[in-house]
Amino acid sequence: MVSTVSNNQMMDTIDKDLLNLIQREFPLDREPFEAMGRVLDLPGDEVIRRIDSLKRGRVIRQISAIFDTRVLGYQSTLVAAKIPPEKLNSAAKAVNSHPGVSHNYERNNEFNLWYTVAVPPDSRLGLEATVDVLHKISDAEKTRILPTLKLFKIGVTLDMREGATAKKEAPQYGENDRAGADRNISDDDKAAIRALQEDVPLTPRPFDLWGRQVGLSADELLERAYDLQRRKIMRRFSAVLYHRKAGFRANAMGVWKVPESRVEDVGNAFAQYQAVSHCYQRPIYEDWPYALFSMVHGRSEEECESVLDAMAAETGLTERLSLYSTREYKKTRVRYFTPEMEAWEKLYAGVLR
Repeated sequence: MVSTVSNNQMMDTIDKDLLNLIQREFPLDREPFEAMGRVLDLPGDEVIRRIDSLKRGRVIRQISAIFDTRVLGYQSTLVAAKIPPEKLNSAAKAVNSHPGVSHNYERNNEFNLWYTVAVPPDSRLGLEATVDVLHKISDAEKTRILPTLKLFKIGVTLDMREGATAKKEAPQYGENDRAGADRNISDDDKAAIRALQEDVPLTPRPFDLWGRQVGLSADELLERAYDLQRRKIMRRFSAVLYHRKAGFRANAMGVWKVPESRVEDVGNAFAQYQAVSHCYQRPIYEDWPYALFSMVHGRSEEECESVLDAMAAETGLTERLSLYSTREYKKTRVRYFTPEMEAWEKLYAGVLR
């Protein structure tokens, strides 16, 4: 049976099982679609047809390697900016000009523009000066840099069958994984990263095609992929979805006021919730007292609030905000070891003079 995805995103149970599977792991296998088909009891060409349909319906955004930005030597941070409402669209456009800005949202708060930005190890500006440039060219009234102080969890899995629930599971990737990662990135590693970060071709043997593009056999490229994963440089190889098209129309950035003495225990507790995709400790400011951030994706605001309420009940925390995105200005992957960032810095370096 061939699946199609219409404008109202009618997906059957096989589509949902497929999406649940490839969000967690896309097989690093010579014939990955055949491997997925064995799990789903489908032929490989049917898996390809379904994925192609889900991509054309803008449910699947990309299937590729997901790397830890910091392990690769990049500096990154979340940024909160207060923008005059009448300047918000132009501010977002200015921020989006930076190639290292991967996420940019309007949220329902005084700080109304939230974005993540990364800069490479050889950045001439560095992270703070880059944010200073973005502050200036966006006409922000206030900007707060909110880097990760401690990572409790990173890894998005939208449960296509059940939605956001208070169900728990072990985090896919956390502080210990990052701390134990090999940070010695060779030129051979970079060549493999450049290939593996792209969207996987929908052909029965995609790694054969990629290997030819970078001068490697499929087995050599797969071995490098396994090695990057073993060394904790690659977090996983999996699919990222268009959340709204997949039916998850609400995302709540739950921010919590937590005593310093409890941050570790509470962060580890929150990381166990399957519906929590990201959980971090971040700096506090006089006008921003929220140390713990937990992102929840749900099919509705009510679903998100139900999960956040369960988290509050478990920990006894009472002071939180739920910041919902009201507009998505940018959501993409950072592309590593490419020349675009150097070009941006050359263009904007004079802004700080």
